[in-house]
Amino acid sequence: MGTAIDGIVSGLKTTDIINSMMAVEALPQTQLKTKLASNQTIISTLQSFNTKLTALKDLASGNAKTGALNLFTATSSSPSVTAKTTTTALAGSIDVTITQLAQTQVNVTAAVTSWPADGVGAPARFTLVDSTGKQTEITPASTSLDDVVTAINAAAAGAQAVKVPAGNGTYRLQLTATTTGTAGAFTAYQGTAAQVTAGTAVDLMAHPNAAVVKSAQDAKATLYAGTPAAQVLTSGTNTFADILPGVSVTASAVTAGPVTITVASDVPGITKKAEDLVKSVNDVLGFIAIYTAVSQTTDAKGATVPKAGIFTGNSTVRAVNDQVLAALSRPINGKSPAEYGINITKDGDFTFDAGKFSAALAADPAAAQAAVQGLAARVADAAKAAADPYNGSISGLIKGRESEVRDLGNRIADWDQRLITRRATLQAVYTNMEVLLGGLQSQSAWLSGQISGLSTQTPGA
Repeated sequence: MGTAIDGIVSGLKTTDIINSMMAVEALPQTQLKTKLASNQTIISTLQSFNTKLTALKDLASGNAKTGALNLFTATSSSPSVTAKTTTTALAGSIDVTITQLAQTQVNVTAAVTSWPADGVGAPARFTLVDSTGKQTEITPASTSLDDVVTAINAAAAGAQAVKVPAGNGTYRLQLTATTTGTAGAFTAYQGTAAQVTAGTAVDLMAHPNAAVVKSAQDAKATLYAGTPAAQVLTSGTNTFADILPGVSVTASAVTAGPVTITVASDVPGITKKAEDLVKSVNDVLGFIAIYTAVSQTTDAKGATVPKAGIFTGNSTVRAVNDQVLAALSRPINGKSPAEYGINITKDGDFTFDAGKFSAALAADPAAAQAAVQGLAARVADAAKAAADPYNGSISGLIKGRESEVRDLGNRIADWDQRLITRRATLQAVYTNMEVLLGGLQSQSAWLSGQISGLSTQTPGA
């Protein structure tokens, strides 16, 4: 807003006059601002569209990967045995008997008040030997059991220690393997690694009050139990990998007899992937339809006039629509997508018949999966061509509009400075006018005074 300089002399509302003149002067800038706002709206809409295209690309690319639709379910005849599958699984069944669960070794030492010292009064060394025979010699900072625990845990030698109260001011060291199964087995000694090798170190479990609470133990499972083909499997955990190709089994208890694991094609899971692909395509096509539609609005005279959508007449967006539509509607492997429950409608989108797809999947699983993967690959290519951040057609539209917005912003800023200068000029003009009018008014008053003085003089005086 300009400084109020309404005419003291002229009586003119110069502020209003200047504001009116500035409104006219600012018309080109106003048009630029209108165009800037329109471009920003278009950019925002294009960015939302690009987000949907990217989501479609990611989903379709995932479905197009090798084995992505090789989905299976695994069921067990016992609640104590569960099974999981991967995309490398095959349909089938197998009986497994769990005969032993895995255990993590736990040792406790005899109760002591402190860690013993060696012959020269220093804390005795502590040596752990793991299942591979590797020796780790540990030097406690003092004979305090807390320092011994700290030193053992810092050594990361395959066992973790904790001090456990044993009554009457004594404590035991509980040592727990950091690896389950026989791979985590260890022995603990009082003495140096050299003494362990020489056989002169003290085995801490040799004390009558020490104990191996739990021995290191692998889980065991038997296939084909009771037959000449009986086969024993072992695992350091309670999970047995690849009992069948792509099938792992986890046990929580020993079983009294064989447990049947059944692997079957995951029809609902595969059907959902196909349905999700159709939904994502419809999401993109629906977005285009919304912003391409011509609506009705009312003009300043109250007449109903058509109003174009943001995408109306945009050939790039139309091309993306056609490419995505064609990717899902064209025949795949010599068959129409309609044979797999994917139908194009008169409105230019798709419906999905889950029942028909499931029937096609049951009749020929390989063909149905290959069809969906082929469709997904085509859709992914179409979406990528539009949404790729470097070469995508929609990405290119966004970049073009953003460049235009930057240019408009610079031009609007230039106009800001130009209008500031123009307002200052107008204010100076009207201020000078007031000064001049004030001067003329003063001269007029003086002349009036002089004339009035002349008219009051007596003639002939």
